[in-house]
Amino acid sequence: MYALRKIAAGSGNMLYSKVSEPVPKEKEVKIRVLFTGICGSDLHAFKGEYNKVIPLTLGHEFVGEVVAVGKDVSKIGVGTIVSSETTFEVCEKCEYCLAEEYNLCSSRKGLGTQIDGSFAEYLIAKEDRCHVIPASVEPKIAALLEPLACCVHAAVEKTTVEPHEKIAVFGPGPIGLIMSLVLKAYGAEVILIGISKDEQRLALAKNMGIDYVINSQKSDLLAQINQLTEKQGVSQVFECSGSIQAVHSAFKIVRKKGKVIQEGLFSQDMNAIDMSLFIHKEIDYLGSRTQKPSSWKTALHLLETHKINLEPVISKIMPLRDWEQAFALAMSAEELKILMVP
Repeated sequence: MYALRKIAAGSGNMLYSKVSEPVPKEKEVKIRVLFTGICGSDLHAFKGEYNKVIPLTLGHEFVGEVVAVGKDVSKIGVGTIVSSETTFEVCEKCEYCLAEEYNLCSSRKGLGTQIDGSFAEYLIAKEDRCHVIPASVEPKIAALLEPLACCVHAAVEKTTVEPHEKIAVFGPGPIGLIMSLVLKAYGAEVILIGISKDEQRLALAKNMGIDYVINSQKSDLLAQINQLTEKQGVSQVFECSGSIQAVHSAFKIVRKKGKVIQEGLFSQDMNAIDMSLFIHKEIDYLGSRTQKPSSWKTALHLLETHKINLEPVISKIMPLRDWEQAFALAMSAEELKILMVP
């Protein structure tokens, strides 16, 4: 089969080539990948900013068809359309595993980060980590279950959302847009914030029903937030851009005793947080790491019940062999979520 692998540390160093097909062990399934999405973490890995294991097949956002199962698999049959949680291996003994918070297990190994992932014709997943995709959900939409689950974890499990609550989201990329849609599904009024290079994405967000969009480079962000919130500030901010400047701005626009939830990954060490604002406003600054099984169940329910529409987030579908062009587009502001077909 063909796979796209990171073969050495540093920027680039990716190779699309033939590799051996994987074979499922007792409780594993072999999946033929139908669609796989490019995530921001894949771009970090491409640029040499995030490489835990090398060589490695990247990719963790996917949907596919089960083509073979291990001898102890009993709940999923050949021909089933599935997606899988990114958690592949955990200790199953620590307090986090016992609470099914596998995302926090210190021994966790994930698809596309420590275990070969979905930028390939086939991959292996654990039966217990797979979620069956109902016929009512298109496979290409199901390929976005993983980023949707990440947003559900941040918006629903790390905090709560009240009807008509004004919440700000930094970063109109795929995660920021999906986060905005999740918040809208739970009744919030969403303020999506971007910069000048995001103009097209902000316009799309407005067409998707996002309540307010702001270009922070063309207007006074704090003044606009004060106008929308009667000078109180927003109750919560979701930082989805991985920008240090966005964190600084989040602390300025959040109200006293408000929450800032960090979803975006940083490509450099974050420092120089304005601790005076952090202390004097009694801000809760929360980290949100990937997702857990409950996040996936809620995400799938949102798709099944049509409470969220991810179709507009998918901007292009390309062959995996054209990965260089796909990655270049994903790193620009020209496209949103790019799916690749092995």
